[in-house]
Amino acid sequence: MVRDTRNHLKHIRERSGISAADLARRVGVSRQTVYAIEAGTYVPNTTIALLLARELDTSVEELFALPEADSPQATQGAEPLGQDLHEGELVRLCKVGRKTIAASALSQSFFLPDADAIVTDARRHAFSVRALESLDAERRVLIAGCDPGLSLLARVVRSSLVDVVVASASSGQSLQHLRNGLVHVAGTHLRDTSTGDYNMPLLRRLFPKTALLVTTFACWREGLVAPAGNPKGLRGVTDLARKDIAIVNRQQGAGSRQLLDRHLKESGISPKHVKGYNRILPGHLPAASAVARGDADCCIATESAARLLGLHFIPLATERFDLVTLRKYLQLAPVQAVFDALARSAVRQRLGTIAGYDVSQTGSRRS
Repeated sequence: MVRDTRNHLKHIRERSGISAADLARRVGVSRQTVYAIEAGTYVPNTTIALLLARELDTSVEELFALPEADSPQATQGAEPLGQDLHEGELVRLCKVGRKTIAASALSQSFFLPDADAIVTDARRHAFSVRALESLDAERRVLIAGCDPGLSLLARVVRSSLVDVVVASASSGQSLQHLRNGLVHVAGTHLRDTSTGDYNMPLLRRLFPKTALLVTTFACWREGLVAPAGNPKGLRGVTDLARKDIAIVNRQQGAGSRQLLDRHLKESGISPKHVKGYNRILPGHLPAASAVARGDADCCIATESAARLLGLHFIPLATERFDLVTLRKYLQLAPVQAVFDALARSAVRQRLGTIAGYDVSQTGSRRS
């Protein structure tokens, strides 16, 4: 294999009590191929490496370690995911088809963000970035969505041969990005008003019937999020019309915004009577963080966001969050690895334990 690349395949195989012939049969290669990989004379492709890791119940980086990345690249053209990127902002680069997409690397943590490029020109017709390291387009998957639990999926899937980049976007934005060829996977939890079903009616209107693979990520509760102890005694959406209550809202196209508007309409409350209705924050965690800081009295967000920040939660709806991709992207092994991971117990355990999600439908295919 490549010089200085560590190869632990033989050790892990023997430790697992699996013969080379049996492993070859499971992966779909010859026994000689397994011996050649172990000897370092054959470099497996992404698909074989992922299959080996799965059959040995380990990660790819435990089997192989890649050499150091090449030197940084010069400034290059890219396409921004969203219109709010500015010069000097740290981004992560992904290849989607023939396009190089720049997604914001900013996070809500107290640590510097993981990034591999920086924006050098933010003009609309001359957007460019300077890479801090070379981009390995073969192993990177770009997912757009608003569910905080996507980071848990990314952590399980991520390996030396698969790198998952999660970009914050509303459900509507995510689907638009997928239509425009800007992302590999879109996350959505949009409810159809006429049928009450999530996602599928809208997807049938936006995409050709046979173009998509739709798989359930999880079901979770969404509702009103208030400070710990609920100091202002919020009981439901009707309280949002009170003069002593200020909210933060989500952008148009967000499932949370859709949920709020539906309940306001059912309660006969005009949005103009809700203080803070036009104050927009992008994402469940940013909105819930504003409540935790005391910048707002309430927001609409997932129960997982409220749990993470120790906030009071009043459920309004149980929603289904689906992951959507174009079938042509399933030819890419890293994209396939993302959807395969939804069947893994490690993903379900994290979603159920850390996020508190209902994972009974996780991995179920809708199309």
